[in-house]
Amino acid sequence: MTIADLWDQRIPAFLLSPSQFLATTTSESFLAELIHELRNDKANDQLKILLVSVLLEHPTILCPSTSVGEETALELLSVYSHTPQKSISLKCNIMLAITNVIICTSCLATHTKMAEDWLDLLFQTIQDTNDYRCGLSQQPLRATACDCLREMETCSPGLLSQKLEALYLLKQQETTVLHQSYCMLYTLGLKNAIRILTNQKDVTDLEFKSILGGNEGFAWKSNQLGLTFLPINMMVQVPRLPPGLDCKELKSVMSSLLEESYLLTPTSQSALLRELVEVVAMVPGLSPTLFKSQLLRLFGTAEVELMHATLFMKETFTDSLFTAEDENFLLKRLVSTAQHPLLRIPEKLFYMDCILHFPENRPISSSGEESLPVLVTPRLAASLLPTVFNDSATMLCRLNLLCLVYLEADEGEEDKGIDYLFDHIMALLKIVDGDGSREVVVTSFRAVYIFLMHFSGMEELSEKLIDKLCDMYSRQCRLAPNLIGLVDRIQECLGDHVWSVKLLRGLQKCIMEMPPLQLTIHNLSWHLKVLKRVAKEGQITQRNTIYLLLNVLINSNLCERGKWQVGNAVLAVCRNLLEHPSIDQVFIELADLLQYISVHYDDTDIKDHARFYYSLLTNLSWEKLTGVLAKGPDGGRAKERSYSATMAESEGIASNLTVRKTERHVLRLVKVQEKSLQSSSESSESLEATEETKKLLEVYQEQFQVPGFGSEVTLRYNLTHANEADTLFNRVFTICLHFELKDLNYAKVSDIHVPCVFRDRKPPEVNVKLRPFQPYPTTLCVSAIFTTQDGRSWHSQLPDVSVSFPEIFLPLPLPLNASRACKEEVFDRIWEAAASGSPDKSAISLFCFKTGDESLADLIKTHFQGYLITDEKSKGSWKVLFFLPPMCHVLLMITQAEDAVQVSIASDNWELLPFVNSYLQNITDHCSTTGTDG
Repeated sequence: MTIADLWDQRIPAFLLSPSQFLATTTSESFLAELIHELRNDKANDQLKILLVSVLLEHPTILCPSTSVGEETALELLSVYSHTPQKSISLKCNIMLAITNVIICTSCLATHTKMAEDWLDLLFQTIQDTNDYRCGLSQQPLRATACDCLREMETCSPGLLSQKLEALYLLKQQETTVLHQSYCMLYTLGLKNAIRILTNQKDVTDLEFKSILGGNEGFAWKSNQLGLTFLPINMMVQVPRLPPGLDCKELKSVMSSLLEESYLLTPTSQSALLRELVEVVAMVPGLSPTLFKSQLLRLFGTAEVELMHATLFMKETFTDSLFTAEDENFLLKRLVSTAQHPLLRIPEKLFYMDCILHFPENRPISSSGEESLPVLVTPRLAASLLPTVFNDSATMLCRLNLLCLVYLEADEGEEDKGIDYLFDHIMALLKIVDGDGSREVVVTSFRAVYIFLMHFSGMEELSEKLIDKLCDMYSRQCRLAPNLIGLVDRIQECLGDHVWSVKLLRGLQKCIMEMPPLQLTIHNLSWHLKVLKRVAKEGQITQRNTIYLLLNVLINSNLCERGKWQVGNAVLAVCRNLLEHPSIDQVFIELADLLQYISVHYDDTDIKDHARFYYSLLTNLSWEKLTGVLAKGPDGGRAKERSYSATMAESEGIASNLTVRKTERHVLRLVKVQEKSLQSSSESSESLEATEETKKLLEVYQEQFQVPGFGSEVTLRYNLTHANEADTLFNRVFTICLHFELKDLNYAKVSDIHVPCVFRDRKPPEVNVKLRPFQPYPTTLCVSAIFTTQDGRSWHSQLPDVSVSFPEIFLPLPLPLNASRACKEEVFDRIWEAAASGSPDKSAISLFCFKTGDESLADLIKTHFQGYLITDEKSKGSWKVLFFLPPMCHVLLMITQAEDAVQVSIASDNWELLPFVNSYLQNITDHCSTTGTDG
């Protein structure tokens, strides 16, 4: 596998799940590898672009601090400067990555030296107007530089406020396709500069004119203002400059920008118009009539972006710019484009939405909700009448619009229009009755909902609709969920239950009158859903429902062959019946039903629930019964009282059965300081024979074939009270510790049970056994359930436990009687295997640092004493071996050289090298200089 293939696998893995990817390495190591590969001259441009994409997508993960971000940006700048001129695409991507890192890591906000240098470089790049200096091939670089400057100006408003004269000259000089980029950059800088002025008091003509003539450095102080988009609409006051300022020069600039706007793409034109609208809104000396010359072109546009900009303009300036004739024409234009055959469906929906949110010159309502413009009459909207041939979205949107039209229409037109819409609804339901598809069913019921939202008060049409729906249900019982959903939504939105109650009563009657042959198990499941919903309505009598259920259970073999699902559906109806206000009228019948189920139904669980409901019915008043069965807004019980407590009227039992959650940490795990392990080189016996050595090597290799050998790491902790724990928890009992892993590198950790923890006693020791799949650092999320002296149960979260890389180290797993020569032989064999093994698995590396003789001896004694294989202090040489479960080795050969200490590293798992390097860096950080070579 080549290096490029390896990166092709690693980069998508990182982009898919950065947290899971970094569980096997560190962000610092991965970033260093990225930079190293970007500097590799042998790597092609496509691979480097793939590497840069990581910094474009997740800059803050790899650069968590400003200092790291600045260092990364410097490295990328070095790569950028050494990239050949012909690699235009790569240079553009690196330029974007540098900008992204500078912005996201707050280098721009904190005014770092790197951010300042990068801004200067970007500005120098865009000064090569018309490609005189670098040629046409470098044009994409200038376009990217303009985009980067716009992004930095957007994130730090006012940054370019002192460069407007230079930007204007560059815009005027540029005659290539990049004129658009320069124009957008200048307009954004102009708007932000004026916005900054609105925050000042007593702005003079000189200060106002100095904005357009600024040609100084970057305005770093202005980025502390935190400017955002102006909240321009009729309900919000826009910040404005004082009146009376001389705006001739600014007006000339605005006119020039508007005259050039037609050269821009539709998206850029829309953005430009928004910026200019905000400028005019902030400067009293500028009249909205500046845009008058653009209206004719905008009224005739077929671009969605430009129409949106036009409506934004109209909402901002209303009759200051748009006359009544303009308003009427614009509405007609919207109505005609909403049905244009060449437009796509999303565009038609956009235009219809514009009609419903049209910014009128004299609006009746300014709530921002859907409302019909006064000028939209039935005659104007007649072409938007829905048909069954429309797609679902278009038909529903048209239906909603026409409902509003005929709701406000005159009497004659209203009746005719409503009749058409009702006939359209009935046609849709007829298609559904003919076994329509799921999409047709959903669309039809949404259409019924829209119609009822506007015309539910028309009794004659409502009754016809109910009759049609009940008639459909008698033949298509699969429509039960749709009917229930319709009822629920109507009740939620209208607040009037009259229509929904009539429909439910009609459905109940329909089910009662069905012939027995239609009450199959399949159909019965749908009918039970409807009856369950009917049972929630207090205005509907439920005697017929109970009689039907009793009749079905007694006169069929449902109890003998009925499944749990059917029995549970019957009990769901019974549960709602228990909460019905008129339960006293059907008390005997419901009791008979529940008793029959508890005796004759074949499923034990259904029997138990029926018996429980029977006990509730016969022992509790209706008020207590509804309290027991009441549900909270999240679907759980409204009260924390258990059924046992309710039945026995005992608050004490309920208190004991409830598990409470602590607000703060009560317990914590504290790592036990391990004593230094005895060096494995200090064996009690010596087996120096060659034959014995060979046998020992075979034993070492064979012992890993035993399942579970060497696969566990045991970590020792003291379970103590947290510092801020309440005195209520000074004594806790029967603690159950539960562990959750944040990654997939370890097997599930078993729960640990501790009898008790007292604050005034020695804390108990807890042994946490980890079984690694991959021996990487990890974090354990720990929680505990325990009991206090008052008998209450509590659930508490403990502080997370971090497992560092050195905590996974184990000595070489050899028999205790193994000699030093045997261990050194095993060490050498493993080293040879790592040096000559597959590069996909094993690796060799080198780590260097400077230290004195005494400090080196102390370092080895402190950190490596339990893992030493040989200790030749006189020769300045040591061998160290770390075993990491399940079967990984890290070998160190430490040599004292004249100018530095060399640590040769070998491992049969190359992915461990970043962690080894970090570990060695940490334990040698007191030394003056360190270095690595992998």
